[in-house]
Amino acid sequence: MDKNLLKLWHSVSSGPIKQEELADVLQLSTKQTTRNIQKWSKEGWLTYTSGRGRGKVSNLQWLKDVESIFEEHAMKIIDEEAVDISSKYLLFEWSLESKLRLMNKFRSNFGYVQNTNDKLVVPRKFPFLTKHPLEAADVHSANIVATIYNRLVFVDEEGIVYPELAHSWDIGETKLRIYLKKDIKFHDGSILTAEDVTDCLERIRKHDCYKDLWEPVQKIVVAAPLVVDIHFPRGCSYCLQMLGTMNASIYKEIKGNVIGTGCFYLEENNDYKTKLVAFKEFYGERPLLDIIEFVQLPVGFEIVYRSSTENQPTFQVESDSGFGLVVMNVNRNSAIQRKEVRDYLHFIIAKYRHTIGKVDQRILPNPHGCLIGHSKKYMLSEVERPSFSESLIIKLVNYTENTTNWLKTIFEREGVPVHIKWVSFKDTIANNVKNEEVDLFIHGEVFEMNQNFSFFYFLRNGFSPLASVLKENNKWMDYLEEYINTPFEDWTSLNLKVEKALIDESIFVPLYYAKRQIPFSADLMNINIKHFGYVDFSKLWVRPTCN
Repeated sequence: MDKNLLKLWHSVSSGPIKQEELADVLQLSTKQTTRNIQKWSKEGWLTYTSGRGRGKVSNLQWLKDVESIFEEHAMKIIDEEAVDISSKYLLFEWSLESKLRLMNKFRSNFGYVQNTNDKLVVPRKFPFLTKHPLEAADVHSANIVATIYNRLVFVDEEGIVYPELAHSWDIGETKLRIYLKKDIKFHDGSILTAEDVTDCLERIRKHDCYKDLWEPVQKIVVAAPLVVDIHFPRGCSYCLQMLGTMNASIYKEIKGNVIGTGCFYLEENNDYKTKLVAFKEFYGERPLLDIIEFVQLPVGFEIVYRSSTENQPTFQVESDSGFGLVVMNVNRNSAIQRKEVRDYLHFIIAKYRHTIGKVDQRILPNPHGCLIGHSKKYMLSEVERPSFSESLIIKLVNYTENTTNWLKTIFEREGVPVHIKWVSFKDTIANNVKNEEVDLFIHGEVFEMNQNFSFFYFLRNGFSPLASVLKENNKWMDYLEEYINTPFEDWTSLNLKVEKALIDESIFVPLYYAKRQIPFSADLMNINIKHFGYVDFSKLWVRPTCN
């Protein structure tokens, strides 16, 4: 089956057609289009008569119903082949009726494999952007990173630090000494050394997106076999917590491959499937699942975490999907730099915020802040409308489309001139120059772990759109300097002070809290939600069927 042939079938009817129009439909060069037309003609799908001479129009005549033949073939593939093979055909440009029939057929077979492995099959809408710890800035990539790699320590929601690759540590005012566990194996069988850890930490310390966060750290050295010293002469109250971030995962690179020590290793990764396999020499408790497969499916396909057992019912597990806020790009040379403009926009958002739940049933209005259980509800007085000499630009990303359109609607209702600028998800994640060409945008954030550190991380790490706004202003940099020598146990009050200042300046405006319901097949046991609101794959197991 050829997706280009199906695309042509839906786009061009029998009759006169210019060759340039065919090339435009297929988004191919004229030479590639000619080659394809000749091939399809030989296969008996169509006849094509080329118009000879200037102004002569070519003629295309269909001989077969391409979609009905392709659909019948796709149905057989779904019945006979593995899901990673059959799923890619669902990504073709089918008519709505054919797509629904194929998806229903696929859904009935999804996840079922007759073998002895305990296998989890997870639908995904898009390929993972990266599997590298230093590049993972979206929650989907972060979920993979958290599964393949380990960190030196783990920080729980209460801020308590637990050993992971490190078994213990000594911390002083200017130095942290880490003691590594013995005989930890990477996925290639090599043994973790102190040199591996220092090399890895030096990369993150010097990385453009993390160097501001790691600025207090001046030196990382091997003090002895399996002992690493981290020096911070000016102090660094958060050094231990910083080692617990997902981006500080320990890895090594061999011939372009990034290798971890985690309980699963990456066996296969392409546009259609990502396959993780249990690492039997994992230093901790071996996961009870054998295989996790992420299979790409069309947008609209129900996301259900399924085992490989046939005809299992499902149940819902609620997961925290973080919060959304409106960020004002005060560094842009436009009206957004004027506080009276930002305050007026803030007032409009607060006025209509209670209606945001109508846009998406998974979100709730947030009139408080980012720090759940600590941020206080705030009220705004009415603000006088300032003058606008030009439209404000609002960034739209695919995952914020509905909420961004809501934002545009309420602004226009109050007479604020705005227009939308679409930016790709990839460009948004990279936080590149396209983000600087807008006045404001909705940003969704999911805290990784303890919210006290995660809030500071949100202010400071280079992938954060808020960090790029704050670093241009000395006032905000002075606030961030306070964290270096403030004991971590006192960070709640410091975070609340910074959050209030950002809200008062209308640099960010709290908008919503988000929840989501994740369906799991009923035979999946020990479901724990961990990193970024995703399930902890290391603890899942499949309840066997017993006679």
